[in-house]
Amino acid sequence: MLPLFDENLPGRGIPWVTIGLIAANVAVFLLLQGATGENAFTYGWSAIPQEITRGVDLTTAQSVSVGGAAYLVPEAPGPMPIQLTLLSSMFMHGGWLHLGGNMLFLWIFGDNVEHRAGPILFLIGYLLAGLVGSLAQIISAPDSPVPSLGASGAISGVLGAYIVLFPRNRVTTFIFRFLLQVPACVVHGMWIALQLFNGFAVTEIGAEAGGVAYLAHVGGFATGLLFGFVLLRLPDAGEPR
Repeated sequence: MLPLFDENLPGRGIPWVTIGLIAANVAVFLLLQGATGENAFTYGWSAIPQEITRGVDLTTAQSVSVGGAAYLVPEAPGPMPIQLTLLSSMFMHGGWLHLGGNMLFLWIFGDNVEHRAGPILFLIGYLLAGLVGSLAQIISAPDSPVPSLGASGAISGVLGAYIVLFPRNRVTTFIFRFLLQVPACVVHGMWIALQLFNGFAVTEIGAEAGGVAYLAHVGGFATGLLFGFVLLRLPDAGEPR
């Protein structure tokens, strides 16, 4: 199931924050591609659970032990306090497919949520969902030396808010070889059900499988749900006063 586009709210302006977030993610990814010492860059700017939980910036002089196996962390000391990597990691991605999938979802669903919330609240909700998603992943594997990166937690928050605000919006979705219009509540409901299943299954064997941080998705989505319910109690930012 691959969403392609949705119903946009009529008469709304340009979603500048959504566009800005996409531009920032692409710019950081391109910078990473041209960076020398890519591993050091990745470890320096990504959120590493073991660093966050221990409050220690791992370096090349340190080895870490996970499940009895020793790992040498290929990093010089990071360029910022390790707590800030919870924010910087939201703008990093592990490959073109990772980046493209996240930005596609943000482009499809971010504009309506931004128009409903207003640019400032939308940005706050986006960043908050990303932070909670990262923390959920870290809590699930506090001793992991594997970098956690990507906007998936934040974008999951956008999906959570969207399903509250626009549950009946039709989403044109590619399913197998067909293009179907499916209600957003079905598309997003199936998506989060898959994340829950995979996330809790993976916790039995470790924090991540196939490089996918499922619990970051779950944490971000839950935050987005709460954000959506808050927005329902506020005036529509896109309506004329």
